[in-house]
Amino acid sequence: MTDTVEIHLKNTGERKHVPIGSSLVEIRKIFNFEMPYLIANAKVNNRTESLAYKVYRPKLVEFVDITSSSAMRTYVRSLSFILAKAVNDVLPDATTYIEHAVSKGYFFHIEIDGETGKVTPKQLDNVRKRMHEIVEADLPFISREEETEEVVKLFRENRMEDKALLLETSNFMYSRYFELDGYVNHFYGCLTPSTGYITIFDVRHYNGGFLLMIPNRVNPDRLEAFIRQDKLLDVYREHLEFLKITGLDNVGDLNKAKRDNRISEVIQIAEAYQAKQIGDIAAQIAEKYKEGVRVILISGPSSSGKTTFKKRLEVQLLVNLLKPVGISLDDYFVNREDSPLDEFGKHDYESLYALDLPLFEENMLALMQGIEVEQPTYNFVTGKREYRDNRLKIDPNDIIIVEGIHALNPELTAKIPPEKKFMVYVSALTSISLDNHNWIPASDNRLLRRIVRDYRYRNYSAVDTISRWESVRRGDEKWIFPYQENADVMFNSAMIYELGAIRRHVEPILQQVPRKAPEYAEAYRLLKFLSYFNYITDFELPPTSLLREFVGGSSFRY
Repeated sequence: MTDTVEIHLKNTGERKHVPIGSSLVEIRKIFNFEMPYLIANAKVNNRTESLAYKVYRPKLVEFVDITSSSAMRTYVRSLSFILAKAVNDVLPDATTYIEHAVSKGYFFHIEIDGETGKVTPKQLDNVRKRMHEIVEADLPFISREEETEEVVKLFRENRMEDKALLLETSNFMYSRYFELDGYVNHFYGCLTPSTGYITIFDVRHYNGGFLLMIPNRVNPDRLEAFIRQDKLLDVYREHLEFLKITGLDNVGDLNKAKRDNRISEVIQIAEAYQAKQIGDIAAQIAEKYKEGVRVILISGPSSSGKTTFKKRLEVQLLVNLLKPVGISLDDYFVNREDSPLDEFGKHDYESLYALDLPLFEENMLALMQGIEVEQPTYNFVTGKREYRDNRLKIDPNDIIIVEGIHALNPELTAKIPPEKKFMVYVSALTSISLDNHNWIPASDNRLLRRIVRDYRYRNYSAVDTISRWESVRRGDEKWIFPYQENADVMFNSAMIYELGAIRRHVEPILQQVPRKAPEYAEAYRLLKFLSYFNYITDFELPPTSLLREFVGGSSFRY
């Protein structure tokens, strides 16, 4: 009987035998393997695992540093645990709520006696100091797994009802939890082996709450630079208040509503809330029209629901006696051979400069002056601009709508006076959380939408969509997010119930990802994340629901 197992290190191609039961930390030392930045986790047979993971059979191992999304998630989870532990140590009667990503960090607030705003600068300093003490002590994150009933009981004994309800309403026979120096918590993904890995962070006051600052994603040996995103934060706050009123703060509350046969009411309320928001935006535009606004510019990242939002807004504008006229930015692409190249030498169709900016502005200014223009049409097959006698003239009470990723970029409409423009930012800003310390990234919500839509309407597999996603997100970071605060209004397209409803659509697609595919680790993570949601049927969704753009059954034509 051998007492070693073979490890194939994918990073270098090397193979070595290591003692059975070796942890990934020990395996990395055996291979003497380093990376430019902190290694926070690894893929083992294409599944993401903690560095504390031990091997008992031959494995394919790939170490990952925190320039990757997977390892950064591990880092941020571990940092969040340290924050929650520090608050518990410094303010034993307080409750920490880590809510969402904003301003290049994570917004959180601390409640004392059910109220926010009671934490003093001195107390925050003490929390920061305690976090550093925990890091310097290099305390282990201990992973434990027990029957779910026992884990639920443990969390209730520790006054963590949010975590207890989440696991109680899940269908897990066994549940995992973590312990840090006697303090328990729950995270659905892995952590670093110990607190000593988490060396770059800060906490600061921000807009009535606090911001947990994290390493820069490109140069993670320094903090992300703080940027103000007050409008984005206000949208999150509005939706969190809505969730609080409806009693659906976390996924455990949503699951309980499903089990109590209240999900029909939840869907109706969520859809009515969104319809009211669109109606309010249309009414605001109608008032601005009286002041001279003639162009509506709509932007947002991939799979944010911009298309359905635009169609529903057009209906509401007609109700307000305005006739919307749509213009597609796609028709203003330069000829393919003239389009800019990206860093890989390929045509970059997401670049602002893939558009003929002078022609677009010339046409827009002419239309606003009542002059008829002949609009171009871009032929995606030939990669050429064509003219097909598509003439357009704006009549009184007409208002132009332009929807596209560059719509909020000032350079696109530099010659159009600000008083003529009304800008709308649309995104799926997921406000419901798994529990008080486990937020749901908006990018995950959008990725799940896109996987379903690509599979249903574009014949793309989950492998295709996942493999492109990092490139899509880089485009969002470069061309969309820097301009989102330019918006006059922000529309949150995420709905309380949608991840429960989209689960049955996306699971079969994710399950088709081959185990050997590089995209398997991400597919597995998403499946694991979705398993916390009880299934919600979507037959009660109205045909105008924004979610119909992705799952099908919409009364709109796309």
